[in-house]
Amino acid sequence: MDEKKMQELLVKVSCGACTVADALAELKNFPAEMLLGAHLDHHRYLRTGVPEVVYGENKTAGQIADILKKLLRFSPAVMATRVSQEKGAAVCLEIPDIVYHEAARMLTAPLEDKRQDGVGGAGLVLVLAAGTSDIPVAEEAFVTLRCLGNEVERLYDVGVAGIHRLLSRRDLIDQAGMLIVVAGMEGALPSVIGGLVDKPIIAVPTSVGYGTGLGGIAALLGMLNSCAPGIAVVNIDNGFGAACMAARISRQISARFGGE
Repeated sequence: MDEKKMQELLVKVSCGACTVADALAELKNFPAEMLLGAHLDHHRYLRTGVPEVVYGENKTAGQIADILKKLLRFSPAVMATRVSQEKGAAVCLEIPDIVYHEAARMLTAPLEDKRQDGVGGAGLVLVLAAGTSDIPVAEEAFVTLRCLGNEVERLYDVGVAGIHRLLSRRDLIDQAGMLIVVAGMEGALPSVIGGLVDKPIIAVPTSVGYGTGLGGIAALLGMLNSCAPGIAVVNIDNGFGAACMAARISRQISARFGGE
């Protein structure tokens, strides 16, 4: 759709010849913008609820910066994942408004604190990490959720090796409307949480562990074979994917029940 057709559509809406719903349906599949080595989808958020996100691994700092500059023209909610500290620093120098989150290895626009706003139909999303070594994946989920406008809190280093640490924060666990549970090694924490709550659980296996952990395969299989019902499992180290799933569930609840 070019500018002329866009103007015609807006005129139709303004004079009542086209409904807002019909115009929205027509706008959902554009525009796409070509860059050298990238084809940007500026209306991905309109269709899916998640904006175009830059996967930073194997991209240069210059490529990441160029893409983010274009995305910022259309949306204040921009993200780049799997960005090294060196690349992050270079991008921040080129785009002053961009923030680098070292633990999450992500670049975003400045994040608003939603913890007191009750944003999202599912209410609080709680991100739990079994061990300190799992925190990078958990932080990827945490930062993504904040960028998507969800109310989110952290609870880290509460693995099954010291179950009292988890049980001592039962108050926070009970407040959550949804939980993202990140664990490596044998991946047991989601099963434990699954026996304590009646909320949706999204389990994230990490590649943390010794030789027979097989880079997260053991944790993945353990979570997939959990005897606790109500657990969905995403790919190894995929904190971003878990956060997007949580955000979509929350949005659907909000749309159906009016955020109550």
